[in-house]
Amino acid sequence: MSLYLLLDVFIAFILDIFIGDPQWMPHPVKFIKWLIKTVETGFRKFSDSFSNKKIKALGDDFVHSGVMSNRNEKMAGIYFTIIMVVMVTVIVSGVTLVAYLINPIAYHVVNIYFMYSAFAARSLAAESIKVLDALKDRDVFKAGNILAMIVGRKIEHLDEQDIIRGTVETTAENTSEKVISPIFYSVIGSIFGVGAPLVYLYKTINILNSMEGYKTDKHKRFGWACAKMNVLANYFPARITGILFVVGAFVTGKDPSGSFAIMKRDKRKHHNPNSGYPEAAVAGALGIRLGGSGLYFGDIVDKPIIGDSTRTAELRDISNTINMMYAAAILGLVGFSLVFLLVFAILQII
Repeated sequence: MSLYLLLDVFIAFILDIFIGDPQWMPHPVKFIKWLIKTVETGFRKFSDSFSNKKIKALGDDFVHSGVMSNRNEKMAGIYFTIIMVVMVTVIVSGVTLVAYLINPIAYHVVNIYFMYSAFAARSLAAESIKVLDALKDRDVFKAGNILAMIVGRKIEHLDEQDIIRGTVETTAENTSEKVISPIFYSVIGSIFGVGAPLVYLYKTINILNSMEGYKTDKHKRFGWACAKMNVLANYFPARITGILFVVGAFVTGKDPSGSFAIMKRDKRKHHNPNSGYPEAAVAGALGIRLGGSGLYFGDIVDKPIIGDSTRTAELRDISNTINMMYAAAILGLVGFSLVFLLVFAILQII
């Protein structure tokens, strides 16, 4: 265990805040998405071929019941998720190990790069600002399209209030999954000297969930495993994020008491057992209502109401959420680092 590993995390965080993700820079996430699509194509062909042979052996009555095909689809998703997580973790571990064998400095450069590319505070802020800028230009249609791209789902018939609330929601939720969780796993991994591999183990689960985990006909069974793994991986970071937002509300001049009260009351209202914590904390800090009905994939979806509608949502709520996100990220980095230093001190005494 070395303090240099903690320094790597700080450097990676600073790089993300000031540089973000330039389009010209090669990014591991793009490679992972390509790898997932490529492996999934071959995996599905193999899985379908194997399943068809197994189904024929069991007879037509079992085929028509649909039980076998549904079970096979879910099992295939479990195997696929495990294969992808192990594959990416091994690749990242191998690259960092080769760098270490070449030169310790090369190892730290590679370690910093992987963790920096896993952080997403600046890119999350940039996406929300694009929506804000479109709304400032009174282009609701453009703002809605940008929001749809951010959440990765088709969204229709949203007015300005819906778009503001939707942007606040996704910024709060993604603060947990794309900002705090990567910092959490980078620091925890660094305690054991595996910061980059551990954060990319988490990152792969999160990417799989974004690509396969939605409840569409294609993915509702195949993506079951990665969705469940993503919930598990974000269990502690999501709850920590809620607390960080409460403190962040105090730091940014919002309502910390309201943030804590609404989080305590509405944390379990969300369909995702993790997302309710950050969303409720932000709703309480801003004094606005989140959730409500929306048109997703052509279907009306009634999302649970989180927070109290003490006032209508305003454009400044987007920028205030971004400010709280940055505050939560810095507070999280400091808090996790204190844990690292405590473990380091204990090991030195032992």
